[in-house]
Amino acid sequence: MGIKQVRALTTTLPSVTWIPLARAHAERADEMTAGHRARRATGEKHAIEDFLYDYYGTRPAVLRRWHPGVGAGLSPAPDGLAEHSTWKFYMTYPDGVVTLDQDAYLHARGESVRYIHGLLTATASRPVFSGCFGLHEWAMVYRDPDHRHPLPLRLGLAETDRVVEQHPIRCTHYDAFRFFTPEAVGLNRLQPTRATQVDLDQPGCLHAAMDVHKWATKLGAAVPGALALDCFALASDIRLLDMQASPYDLSSYGHPPVKIETPEGKAEYVARQREFARRAAALRARLIRVCEELMGPEGAARSREAVAPANRR
Repeated sequence: MGIKQVRALTTTLPSVTWIPLARAHAERADEMTAGHRARRATGEKHAIEDFLYDYYGTRPAVLRRWHPGVGAGLSPAPDGLAEHSTWKFYMTYPDGVVTLDQDAYLHARGESVRYIHGLLTATASRPVFSGCFGLHEWAMVYRDPDHRHPLPLRLGLAETDRVVEQHPIRCTHYDAFRFFTPEAVGLNRLQPTRATQVDLDQPGCLHAAMDVHKWATKLGAAVPGALALDCFALASDIRLLDMQASPYDLSSYGHPPVKIETPEGKAEYVARQREFARRAAALRARLIRVCEELMGPEGAARSREAVAPANRR
C-alpha cells in the first residue's frame, strides 16, 4: 500500500456504488465458472470448456475479483478502506480513496502494456476475413490417428483428411497454426510465427477474438471488472463454435455440428463468425482505451507509430 498526495482520477465511486458492483461481479463470475469448478472437484474433463482454463490459464478465484479499472477510485466504506488497499498495484490517498497505482503498475508491466496495445491496434485496423471456415481444427488432426480430445471424428479419419485436402487453408493465427500436424503445416497459405503475430492477426479470426480474454487477464487490475467478464463470456461463446465447426463429434455434449464441409454449414459459420467479430471489436476497442489511459497520450502515440507499418499490412 502506498500513500500519495496527488490525485489523478477520472472518477471516484462511493461505497454505496462500488460494493454492490463488486458483489454482483463475483456472483456473475461464479455463475460463469460453476460447471468448471464442479468438474474440477471430481476430476471430470470437458473437451469444450477446459480450453478456457487450461490454455488461457483462467483461474475462477481471479476472475471473480472485481477491479474498478485504471483511473477509478474507491471511497472508504463505513467499516473501513476498500479491501483493494491490500492488493498488488493499489495505493491509498490520505482521504482513504483507494486506486490503481499506475506508476507501480507500469514499472512492472509497461512492456506488456505496450505490446498488447500494439497488437490490438494492429488487429483492429484490418478488415474482417471470414473465409477460413474453422479449418484450423481440422488441420490439427490431419493424417493423425491420435487426437487431443477423446472424442470420435464426425466423418472418420479418411473423410476428415479429404475435407482438409479439398479446401484452401488460410490460418493467420500463430497459436492455432502451431498445433497443426506436420503434414498440414505446408498446406497453410501462410506460415505464422510469434514474431509475425502483430503483422497477421485479423479481427475475423476466432482465436484472435477469443484472445481478448487473454489480454484482459494479462492487463489484470487495470481492466474494469465488467469488461473482464465480457471478454471471458465472448471467449466462452466462441469456443463452442470453434468445436462445433471442428471435425469432432460433440453429440455426447448435446451440441449439433456446424458442417463446414457443406454450403449450409459454411454460411452458418460465417454468420456467427461475423457476429463474434463485431462483439470482439467493441471489447478490443475498450482494452485499447485501457492501455492508452495507462500509457498516456504521448505513450499511446509512440505505440501507434511503432506498429503503423504492421497496421497497413
